[in-house]
Amino acid sequence: MESILIIDDEEDIRDILGYNLKNEGYTIYTASSGKLGISIATDKVPDLILLDVMMPEMDGIEVCEKLRANSITKNIRVCFLTARSEDYSQIAGFDAGADDYVSKPIKPKVLSSRIRAILRRSSDSSTAEQQDDSHNLVIDRERYLVIKDGQNIQFPRKEFELLSLLASSPEKVFDRNFILETVWGTGVIVGDRTIDVHIRKLREKIGDDYIKTVKGVGYKFVYPK
Repeated sequence: MESILIIDDEEDIRDILGYNLKNEGYTIYTASSGKLGISIATDKVPDLILLDVMMPEMDGIEVCEKLRANSITKNIRVCFLTARSEDYSQIAGFDAGADDYVSKPIKPKVLSSRIRAILRRSSDSSTAEQQDDSHNLVIDRERYLVIKDGQNIQFPRKEFELLSLLASSPEKVFDRNFILETVWGTGVIVGDRTIDVHIRKLREKIGDDYIKTVKGVGYKFVYPK
């Protein structure tokens, strides 16, 4: 059974989210402060942490940084909950090591779909580093880093998540709906060509040989011969 830790200084939010997620079958832990949340995360090592950004004493950004610096908690998925300006929070949160971001007021169905997508990404990308020795392509999941022919390549977050998903199962064909739900989540509205645009950008950076189009279905990752 997957477990979720909710760190939020507002009791009502902890209670509502805890109740809804417990009914979906998750084991729930709660913490009213960042300091307590870090302690519980270190002790329980949950599969996912829902972390409020705006908290007194220690805000969510600092909590996330401390979690990432701890060898026990560094790989726990973190999703921020915040009412702050979207642009600022996303940039600051992702720099701190967050995996995703949900704005308040929180819609339960949106949050549930986002949680499933985050946990699925964790399962599909459980191998921290995927490497093609013959072509020197390294995908380092822990550091969000791609190395091609000895050179570091910078990827925006969604491009990296898409590449990591495809490379998690070479030769497996991922259909478009699965890719959208896993990388973007069902609660996010994106254009019909979003995947195609991201695939084109990936090919521009790593070459055309690694990602193949399966017409009418989706895409797959292959190791060039």
